Amino acid sequence: MSRSYKKSPVCTDHSSPRTRWAKRQAAKAVRRYDGIIENGRSYRKLFCSWDICDYRFYQTKEQAILEWETNVRLQSRFSKEKMLRSWAKFYRRK
Repeated sequence: MSRSYKKSPVCTDHSSPRTRWAKRQAAKAVRRYDGIIENGRSYRKLFCSWDICDYRFYQTKEQAILEWETNVRLQSRFSKEKMLRSWAKFYRRK
């Protein structure tokens, strides 16, 4: 088992099917374009970048503990250990 972990606690949505589909559609639009694509960022005009959902959430362990301590609903749903395991699953482990 690998002992590597994320250097910064970040959770992204790169695994969602909609993001993969949108990125694939953008790549197809750029490849199939018949005109001349100039150097730089002009390829962005071929596909709306708002359709690609790249979300990035940053939450430290201390922030997660503070949120659990202040939110009564989270305390009733999860124990502190279970909350820390879920934080590690999404934000710490690769």
